[in-house]
Amino acid sequence: MVVDIPVQIRTAHVKQKRMELYYPIVYGLPNKEAEHKINYEITSLMKKLMVQQGFYQNPLTEITGSYELKTNERGVLSLTMSNYAYSGGAHGMTVVKGLTFDTKTGKKYSLHELFLPQADYVKALSSIVAKQIKERDIFLLNPPFKEISSNQDFYISDKALVLFYQLYELTAYAYGIPYFPISVYEIQPLINEQSPLGKML
Repeated sequence: MVVDIPVQIRTAHVKQKRMELYYPIVYGLPNKEAEHKINYEITSLMKKLMVQQGFYQNPLTEITGSYELKTNERGVLSLTMSNYAYSGGAHGMTVVKGLTFDTKTGKKYSLHELFLPQADYVKALSSIVAKQIKERDIFLLNPPFKEISSNQDFYISDKALVLFYQLYELTAYAYGIPYFPISVYEIQPLINEQSPLGKML
């Protein structure tokens, strides 16, 4: 039996005027092409977040970036990149984005690729999120909750798929970024077993 060991990761630190970033660099993978793909996606997302948060447009914007590893096992790497931008005013804005990879190939997965082609994953996941919103009594800016997006932000953590929303996307700023953990066993019949989520089963 072949055991997929965790990938090696080091933290890169960049500090310049108005910007301090910590981000992961994957190294030591047997497949160098996969390693390059993963690192390219990470740095591309980091740059995209800086553009999205107005770092280059607004000379007052200060950005602090960090990351969190969520899964690093079974040939799956899932992490979140987080950027906090402050341009003055009452508070800054945080944007969080998830990245999930197959470490053998370097492929980055979208939400729909975690599920079987015929599976109505949007309906199933929306029903679970709606139930959690009710149970946790989450205030909604635009009630009632209808459904998740087909490309909803997500990451994989242990044996759960975690969906999340950006600030102001679902609820008020005071609630922070709302996360909705969903056990893989709750949605097992819908999961593509070849996908990173399938490897958690």
